[in-house]
Amino acid sequence: MVPRAVVRREITAAEGRDRSRGLTCSILRAMKIAVCVKVVPDGQLRLDPHSKRLDRSGEGTLNAFDVNAVEEALKLKESGPDVEEVVIVSVGPERGLEAMRKALAMGADRVLLVSDEAAAGSDLVATSRVLGAALEREGAELVLFGQQAGDSDGAVLWAAVADRLQRPLISQVAELTRENGKVRGKRQTEYGYDVLEAPLPAVIAVSDAINEPRYPSLKGIMGAKKKPQETLSLADVGVDSGEAGEAGSRTEVYALGDPPARGDTVKIEDDGSGAEKIVQFLQEKKAL
Repeated sequence: MVPRAVVRREITAAEGRDRSRGLTCSILRAMKIAVCVKVVPDGQLRLDPHSKRLDRSGEGTLNAFDVNAVEEALKLKESGPDVEEVVIVSVGPERGLEAMRKALAMGADRVLLVSDEAAAGSDLVATSRVLGAALEREGAELVLFGQQAGDSDGAVLWAAVADRLQRPLISQVAELTRENGKVRGKRQTEYGYDVLEAPLPAVIAVSDAINEPRYPSLKGIMGAKKKPQETLSLADVGVDSGEAGEAGSRTEVYALGDPPARGDTVKIEDDGSGAEKIVQFLQEKKAL
C-alpha cells in the first residue's frame, strides 16, 4: 500500500484583510496538473521475435484511457481559476510527439517527452523511475494517469510512480472533485461505491467511466503546433543511463512461443434439445 505523504504544498486561499474597504480577499496559489500518457501502437499488436518487445515501428496513437485523464485535467482547469497549467508527460521515442499533440489540441498547455535511446526496452521499474524523475522536475501538485494502457493492460504504473514520489494514490476513479487542498475520488465496486480522500500532492488513476473526452476543434488542432513541446534526455531529468532501458529493468523475456493449439471443438445446434445435448457432452467428458 502506498504510504501517505506529508503535504509539501497545500493549495488553500491565503486570507488577507483589506481594511480600507472592509473586504476579505483571497490570493489563490497557482496549481499545476501533470497527465502521464503513453503512445501505443495504432492497430494489431505484434511482438518482435528478435528484440522480444512489442513492435512499435508503425503508427502510434494516444492511449485511449489516457485521453480520459487529459479530459479530466482540462475540466479541473476550467472549473478552478487556481489551476495554472496542464502539462502532458511521457517517456518514449521522439516520433511519439505527433500522437501527443492530440492532448494539446484538446486544450493542454504543453508537452514534456523524455526521449533517449538508453531508455528503450524499459520495464515497469525503469519506466516508473524515469517518469518519477520527470514529475519531480515539474513539481506538479496533481498527477493523473489513465487506468491502464491499451498495449500492455498492466494497470500498475501509476502505483509504482506514486510509490517513488511517496504520494497518496487513488485508483479506478470514476468521479473526481477537489477542494481545500484535497482530492476526493469515487469508484464503483461490486458492493456499491468507495469514496476516498487524499491530501495534495497526490496521484490519481482514472477509469474510462469518468467522462466523455472532447473532440479537438480545428482551432485547437492548428494551435497545438504552436504550443511548447519539450524533449529531454535521461540526463536532463537526472536519471543515469544504467538505471533505464534493459540495464535498469528488473524483468527479462527469455523466449516467445505460440499459444497451444486448441483441442477439438463440438458445435451444438439448439433445436430445442440443446440443454440435453450439452449435459450428454459433459457426461461423456466426465465433467459431470
